[in-house]
Parts: sequence; C-alpha cells; structure tokens
Amino acid sequence: MSLVPFDDRDGQIWHDGRLVPWREAKIHVLTHALHYASCVFEGERVYNGKVFKLAEHSQRLIDSGRILGFEIPWSRAEIDAATEAVVKANGIVDGYVRPVAWRGAEQMGVSAQQTKIHMAIATWEWPAYFSPEARMRGIRLQIAKYARPAPNTAPTKSKAAGLYMICTLSKHAAEAEGYEDALMLDWRGQVAEATGANVFFVMDGKLHTPTPDCFLDGITRRTVIDLARKRGLEVVERAIMPDELTKANEAFLTGTAAEVTPVREIGPYHFQPGQITRVLMDDYDAAVGKTKA
Repeated sequence: MSLVPFDDRDGQIWHDGRLVPWREAKIHVLTHALHYASCVFEGERVYNGKVFKLAEHSQRLIDSGRILGFEIPWSRAEIDAATEAVVKANGIVDGYVRPVAWRGAEQMGVSAQQTKIHMAIATWEWPAYFSPEARMRGIRLQIAKYARPAPNTAPTKSKAAGLYMICTLSKHAAEAEGYEDALMLDWRGQVAEATGANVFFVMDGKLHTPTPDCFLDGITRRTVIDLARKRGLEVVERAIMPDELTKANEAFLTGTAAEVTPVREIGPYHFQPGQITRVLMDDYDAAVGKTKA
C-alpha cells in the first residue's frame, strides 16, 4: 500500500494564529522540541463535523504545556475556535485532529526558557485505528519490554511527545511479531496501558481498570467509565498484576483513535469479546454520534 506523506498533502493547517497551506506549515531543524522533546499534543476525533469533547482536549493541551514548564499563548476558547476553523476549512466530516505545541529555535541546549512557544492544528480523514476485521474479532497484544516510568522520573500526567518514544518502540516490536499492539506494565510490574490507549478487563461481571497514577487518565477512558456506570456496571479502579488476567473473560482498549476495541489476547492470556464489551462499544458509538455503516 502506498503511503501519502504527511508533509505533502492538500489542505490547510492552523499555524501560530492563522491558516496556512498544508505544505508551508514547517519548523526549523534546530527547533528545541525536535532535540529535547519539549512538545505536547492532543488527539481528537471529528464525528459528523463536530470534535468530540473539544474543550476537554484543549484544556488538557494547555495543562500539559504547563507541566512541561511553558504557557501556550492561546486560551482554551481560542484553541477551540481555531480547531473548529481548521476542521471547516478542510471539509472534515469524520476525521482526526492533531493539535501540537512546542518550544521553538531561539535557544539550543537543555535550558531554553527564552524560546517562543508555537502551536499548530492539523486535521485529516481518519480510517479505523485497527482494521474493522481485527477490531470485531478482538486484537492481539504482546507484553512490552519497556515499562511506564514512575511519576517522580517523568511528567507522566502530561501528553508529552517524549513519553511516547517507548510506545513507538513497543508497538513496532509487537507488529514485527504479528501482534496489533503491546500492553505496557509500569515500573512496579503492574498493568498500565497499551501504547496509545487505556485498558479494561471484565472480571466476575465487574469492570476493572488500572489506576492512572503513572499514565494518562484518558478522556475516552473517563467517557466509557461514565457509560458503564449508567448501565449499572460496577467500575473498579485498582492496581492489577499481570497474573490476575487469568480471571478476566473480556478485555478492551479505549482511546480517541482506538475508540472501544475488543482484545482477544495479551501475551499468554486469552479473552473472548463478550456482551459487556459490545454494549459499551455501541454506547460509545451513540455518545459520539457515530454513523453506523
């Protein structure tokens, strides 16, 4: 399959306060973010022309920047408006939005407090994160060799670019061995998350999910927890050890890209996409206004 490079597409990108032609949205090779990962971002979905939970995503972007020590020079309302403008300008009905903010090229070195903060918002049509066939039968996850770091070793409450280096490595390793994704444990050996999504397990009719103390408490994660509770399901947030997965009969991932995706295998552990997973998939699709095929 031929890939369309992301630097050579038609359309417009919002860049530092204005819409510019897609191919002109560029940065210098000595940009601080490229060398030192001083960059935060968001992932958002457009359904029927509307960004799901836009204000929450915009606020998290601002909060992530503050955790990394910089202030994004646009308010949440301004970021919301810019996002809506770029979605409209590109005619996106169902797609993905990527806001990103970063330190510029004024200083090169670990210390870069005088750098200018830049921001861009791009959007494009977005197919399923996993193939429809894989999603419905349940995806397979390898257990990653890299662990989520402790909160006192990295800014784990931010959606920072640098935190995803081990995710890319883990997903590449999993795909090379025929899996769709990888499950990451944390520094304690507890279940944490997949490379870009949170994870849930059904045990004895209850929904169990790891406590997000060293990884993002995802916006989709919180949405699904609310939907489960509306269904009368008990949701248990707790520390989960890998050997406890033998007690789970269903498992699924949640995320902006993954939405609600059933899991049928994690390393040596096997699950069957079941009724609770399917109900929550349907409830989530209804919540976002997703049009059924």
